[in-house]
Amino acid sequence: MRKFHPGLSLAALSLAAVLALAGPAVVRAATPREKPTIVLVHGAFADSSGWNGVVTRLNRDGYHVVAAANALRALNSDAETVSALVKSIPGPVILVGHSYGGEVITEAANGNGNVEALVYVAGFLPEAGESALSLSGKFPGGTLATALAPVVLPDGDEDFYIQPAKFRDQFAADVPAATAALMAATQRPVTGRALSDMAGAPSWKRLPSYVIYGSADRNIPAQTQRFMAERAGARKTVAVEGASHALMVSHPDKVAALIEDAASGR
Repeated sequence: MRKFHPGLSLAALSLAAVLALAGPAVVRAATPREKPTIVLVHGAFADSSGWNGVVTRLNRDGYHVVAAANALRALNSDAETVSALVKSIPGPVILVGHSYGGEVITEAANGNGNVEALVYVAGFLPEAGESALSLSGKFPGGTLATALAPVVLPDGDEDFYIQPAKFRDQFAADVPAATAALMAATQRPVTGRALSDMAGAPSWKRLPSYVIYGSADRNIPAQTQRFMAERAGARKTVAVEGASHALMVSHPDKVAALIEDAASGR
């Protein structure tokens, strides 16, 4: 039988009893939730460096970030590459896709139970059977077709670049001219096949989705992006007034903030 110690007050005994009953549950409740890894997937006419401003902000806030290289060759193979990367990451993952990268993350999330949310940064949210080409022409306002420069490939497909002289107006109108010139020179081309490949089962039907886009986007019209966000029942949608297609470069703070909302389930 435990002896009563005269130095112990009734209040202390009561607290000790509560802690004894609660036991490990009290410890578990005090343990902070593991922060998910953020996987960023660039789209066409860009590369991973476009995420630099976003990565800086996420790292500052304690997130581990991987900016994946997107080959821009074909939807299935591009998605399989990102899916393999996700499978190699222990713990929860937030997938973030820009432009065509939105299609890639939609596919890559399938079969990966550690993906907790999808974030679309001026990105495509395709339904099964849709492609980047079919969605970009769904509503008026896009001018990408007149800005492209095709390069015929040995297999008969084409690589598409944005003409350097038109790059800033088309892709990055709110980005400083010197930065846009660098982006134009280092842009990654996308194949015609990748743009026309049809999407499979949309993972946004089972995962929470978050959308951010610019009102002055000339690649994917704002009306198209609103339509896709509403159709997906996006948990949060942010329209940045006057922002271009490259809003991860021009507004990295807003993009990072939405990613952190997705990471915390807000």
